[in-house]
Amino acid sequence: MVKTLHAVLSRRERQIIDILYRRGRATAAEVMEELPADTTSSTVRTQLRVLEEKGHVRHGQDGQRYVYSPAVPRGTVRRSALKHLVETFFDGSVEQAVAALLGGEGSRLSQQQLDRIEELIRKARKEGA
Repeated sequence: MVKTLHAVLSRRERQIIDILYRRGRATAAEVMEELPADTTSSTVRTQLRVLEEKGHVRHGQDGQRYVYSPAVPRGTVRRSALKHLVETFFDGSVEQAVAALLGGEGSRLSQQQLDRIEELIRKARKEGA
């Protein structure tokens, strides 16, 4: 599931998941507050139900209300989205993705951020050896 998690979510489903990660948990009405005004309550409830069927969201009850929360840890979703991005736009090459980040945004990184990246590379080399 991790490999294709990002790819199997529609844009609106990703928006809903993002809201749930930000809030931690939310009712359908609370989710709706953060979506575009043309979104209907029935649409949000249907999408939450579909996300639950797919295993991305779970719900509990608070009185009469269903309260939804993410079922998949945020780190898992991040890794899935990043893997999807690297595979889609960089032919699976992490090197090309990092080069693209450092080439454009890299010039705006602080020395502290560059030092942290350097430390992550050192750590990856140790773990790979």
